[in-house]
Amino acid sequence: MRWFYLAIIVVFALVTLAFVLQNFQSVDVSLFRARIEIPLALLCVIIYVLGAATGGSLFVLLQRSITRARLAS
Repeated sequence: MRWFYLAIIVVFALVTLAFVLQNFQSVDVSLFRARIEIPLALLCVIIYVLGAATGGSLFVLLQRSITRARLAS
């Protein structure tokens, strides 16, 4: 099952990479009153990395919570 999950991750990463390589036009990104113009490819890479970091952090947090709950009972 581990290989299946790894294959899904690799396919998703390759599709993301293909998208990034085909989209170099600039886009406007705004948050509150700040506005920045960056290439869409860079924005996709930033969002991908932030998503991986937050997803991984959430996974570790849930795993530790479950482990502590099992040890407490």
